[in-house]
Amino acid sequence: MATLTAGPAPASTPTAPAPPPVQVLSFAEPLPGFPGHRDYVLVAGDTAGLLFWLQSVALDGPRFLAVPARAFFPGYAPVVPAAVRVELGLVDVADARVFCLVSVPDGDVAEATANLRAPVVVAPATGRARQVVQSDGAHPLRRRLRR
Repeated sequence: MATLTAGPAPASTPTAPAPPPVQVLSFAEPLPGFPGHRDYVLVAGDTAGLLFWLQSVALDGPRFLAVPARAFFPGYAPVVPAAVRVELGLVDVADARVFCLVSVPDGDVAEATANLRAPVVVAPATGRARQVVQSDGAHPLRRRLRR
């Protein structure tokens, strides 16, 4: 298993290019509770790259609010097993984009939480994605979303 490390890039490292405003994703395995939905688009919800919609391409499909893990949780380092890296076509785990799905209870943004127990890992080069449940229990299902 490999650990995905997070944190600020060194000052001498060039800034990574901004993600496209819309990226087509194919999930290697459906998200739990949504067995008929594997194809999604990841749509930028703002110009800063801090909010995204993970939207099923099916008209009646689910839509989730997602945030890039590094922007909100710099020390967050979920484990990405070797089998998942192969499944996604992810050559280097450092290239992965990691998103946390967000819940906004009763529409109260101040109470928004992110799921750190099951991040969505995206291989940008292949457009493949998978929700990777962290089995060690070290990460919470609901962590306050504050920046």
